Formats: sequence, structure tokens, C-alpha cells
Amino acid sequence: MPKVEIFVFLKQVPATESIIQVADDGVSIKTEGLKWVINPYDELAVEEALRIRQEKGGTVTIVSLGPAKADEAIRTALAMGADKGLRIDCRLNQYDSLATARILAAVMKERPFDLLIAGYRAVDDDYHMVGPALAELLDIPSISMVIEQKIDDNTIRCRCTVDGGTMDVEASLPALITTQRGLNEPRYASLPGIMKAKKKPIEVLEAGSLGIDADRLEARVRIESLAPPPERSAGRMIEGESVEDKVNQLVKALSEEAKVL
Repeated sequence: MPKVEIFVFLKQVPATESIIQVADDGVSIKTEGLKWVINPYDELAVEEALRIRQEKGGTVTIVSLGPAKADEAIRTALAMGADKGLRIDCRLNQYDSLATARILAAVMKERPFDLLIAGYRAVDDDYHMVGPALAELLDIPSISMVIEQKIDDNTIRCRCTVDGGTMDVEASLPALITTQRGLNEPRYASLPGIMKAKKKPIEVLEAGSLGIDADRLEARVRIESLAPPPERSAGRMIEGESVEDKVNQLVKALSEEAKVL
């Protein structure tokens, strides 16, 4: 087949080791001092796109919704080897998953593509929705949680994770796939790649310029409140002179205190 035109959808999220605090409004998080990174599952998508391009040729374009700060994540993907970037300018988490999919669909309907790749979930909201919703809006096949893929002629064949095992699925291109852990090991951006990324183009669009009715971008899912999980009580060490003594004390504690026996 000819060269593959690939678009990768990427979200910038707080690093998983960040300490998350609820903001004063009670429905968002404090962003000051947070470290922001590429969503780990989207990083798998970038790597897989680069591997397909290396084998088949073509172009890898990174697409992201967010404020100007999201350019950092796009630049990281460009430093890994992607060709160009596109950012739809908006406030942080301005749109819910369905509105995000509608915006991306409006963008993609104006661009030729063979393959769309996204992480199967984002580690901040964990909705699992954008990729499949986008495929539905574009009326193209969608294959989720891919851990292996191969493109032959105009067909993509994938192995996906399912409850208790894996499943082999194939679809005609154009198609959308979402990536799962085990698909690959993302590369690090090299110093030459970082320098080249500074010169690669990032196109910026306004969501309002895409011709989508405002009511179709209204959130269908709203956060009513956020709260940290309840604090757990400290663990307790079982003391004893012997293993038998410790076991007896443990059984007694489970029975009389925890009441699970």
C-alpha cells in the first residue's frame, strides 16, 4: 500500500507521581506546581505510529486539545520523531469526552488519513470514551486495547486484550485503534530530536472556528464535587515469640477486631 498518513491524539496530564489536591472550588484540582506529561497510553500511541511510519513510510501528526501549555507535550512527541503538531486551543478540561470527540471529528473530516491512534484511556479522568466516540462520528472501524498490530495492503490486523485473554481483530483502513500496555516500549527523545522539534510546525486552531453548534459542545457529564479518598488507619504489626504465637494472635485480631472471620 502507499505511505500511511497517521494522526495520534494526545492529552497532557499530571504525572502519576504528582500529589493531587482539590482546588478551592471543590470541582477541580490545584494545578500550581504540578508536573505535566504525555498521557502514558498516548505515549504508546506515538511510539506505535513512529514504528508504522518507519516500516510503511508516511507522516505522523500529533493532535491535542488544550491551552498553550499543551504545546510542551506536543513538542515532546515531535522530539520522539513525529512530523508535525496540531493543537485545538481551549481551557484545561473545558470539554467532556463527547464534545472532545466531536471537535476531533470536525478536524479530521477536513484532512485525509489512513490510521488514527489514541491511548485507550487517560489517567486523569479515566473515561475510556474519546477514541471509540471519534470512530463512531467518523463512521470508521474502531479496535480497542491493542497490544499488537500489523498492516498489510489496506487491512490492519490487531491483537487486543479482553477479560481473561486476547482477541484477534482485523479491519479495513481507514480505521482507529486505541493502545494498551504491552504494545511497545516508548523511546526517549534524543538531544538531536529535541533540537529538531523546536523547528517543527504546530498548527493552532480555535474550537469555535470548526463550525460546531455550541449546544453540541455543552458538557453532558459534569463534576459535582471532588474529594480525596478517606484516610486509612495505620497498619499494625503482630508481635509474638514464635510463628505459632503470631498466627494465633493474627487469627484472633481478624476474628474479634476486624470481624472478617
